[in-house]
Amino acid sequence: MDIELLDEIKEEILFFSKCGFYDREDILETIEDEFIDYELDLDLISSNIDEIFNMSQDNKDSSDFINLKKAFEDLSKKGIVSIHNNAYDIQEGVEDAFEVYTHLINNNYSPIGFCFYTLSDIEEVLENKVLSLSYGSFNLEDKSNQSNVEDLIEDTLKKAQFQFEKTEEQFNILTFNWQKVYDNKNYSMEGAYEDFIKVNNNEE
Repeated sequence: MDIELLDEIKEEILFFSKCGFYDREDILETIEDEFIDYELDLDLISSNIDEIFNMSQDNKDSSDFINLKKAFEDLSKKGIVSIHNNAYDIQEGVEDAFEVYTHLINNNYSPIGFCFYTLSDIEEVLENKVLSLSYGSFNLEDKSNQSNVEDLIEDTLKKAQFQFEKTEEQFNILTFNWQKVYDNKNYSMEGAYEDFIKVNNNEE
């Protein structure tokens, strides 16, 4: 396998290991999909995944990620579906948030809005230490509800002592130290759905 191609694949392995949401099998599957047009040495790639992934597991979650996770739990209690690592871009993320909303409504819950960051946002925070959170209301016709969702997120981020800038559709958390270790827990849509039900049923 070409050395330049292997170097590119190593960079992808490092990125997905740093994300903290993917295990070895996830990473290998992603590499196979991403480089489907190339002839790959899967044994060599698997060996590199083991090495890089294992090194990432020697770290621990940063205090920023721990605080973010707690903030998302608090937002779920306030009726805001909060999704870690949601899709790749904002449009897909909004669609996924509304899918979670539909499942919750069908099970007699009443979410009022959403908050999430995407895989591309993780790419950005690893480069510039700014984590962007997209947000919105599930009631697109009620501007007061949109304002309420915005206020709840702002108050929660302040409580978590994050420094941030606010735009019409995003909160940008500044000087965010992204460090997350894979922990075999559900995040993304499934995790957000489970967390919302858990905290609103007062389950331990």
